Amino acid sequence: MGFMMGNFQNYAGQWMGPGAGLLVGFGVLGILVVAVWSIYWKGMALWHAARKGEKVWFVVLLVVNTVGILEILYLYVFSKKTEPVK
Repeated sequence: MGFMMGNFQNYAGQWMGPGAGLLVGFGVLGILVVAVWSIYWKGMALWHAARKGEKVWFVVLLVVNTVGILEILYLYVFSKKTEPVK
């Protein structure tokens, strides 16, 4: 497996340009980190949209996958601040 991955990294630069070997080497761990990051922010944004009854935002956040970017913008820019529920 290591031999095959090494060959793939060597030839990746020819297919995808310089630096592609590093991208390929990022691999499973990188995908896992991005997935956890995305799930965390999507969950937070969906929870806030549902609690506030913002159906349009809920659907947009559920369908559009931006690796957390739209979710962070929703939470900190577009979401109206409300009083905490007691």
